[in-house]
Amino acid sequence: MALILLRHGKPQIEAGVCYGQSDVPAKAFDQKDLHALVAALPSRFARIDSSPLIRCTAVAEQLSAHFDLPVHADPRLMEIDFGNWEMQAWDAIPRGEIDAWAEDVEGARPHGGENVAQMTERVRAYLRDAASCDADILAVTHLGVVRCAGAVLGRANPFEIQLGFGQFLNVEPKEAL
Repeated sequence: MALILLRHGKPQIEAGVCYGQSDVPAKAFDQKDLHALVAALPSRFARIDSSPLIRCTAVAEQLSAHFDLPVHADPRLMEIDFGNWEMQAWDAIPRGEIDAWAEDVEGARPHGGENVAQMTERVRAYLRDAASCDADILAVTHLGVVRCAGAVLGRANPFEIQLGFGQFLNVEPKEAL
């Protein structure tokens, strides 16, 4: 059983803005890109899960039509909650807050939102549930979730995983048990 973690399309937001759990739209996949994605994915899934944020659900709905499966929104697949940093330009966030976060990325939450350890635990809970499925699952999600999944699954340098918009990573969630 594989879990395919698919990153949403390119957000339609100005570069340099912190948007974690803010519900910003993404550029839709055109037919050519959608066909290429479908060709690269397995031919069948038990289900399609998605972050409830529109930049993920839009892609999930496109794929839902192709695979004839409903989309199940799962908040555990959401990006990190950046609290009062949401929708602020990164360079407008006070330097002291950024430094406090950099000193303890896993545990600090100077923005008042979620820390990386909290996010990792919710991703771990999702992976445990996904591991109980005997067939492939497609999960449309965010880079932060992919990185947390990498951490849970013991990947080397998980917070350096690079995954472009519309790209996916196959994982085996049974490793999270």
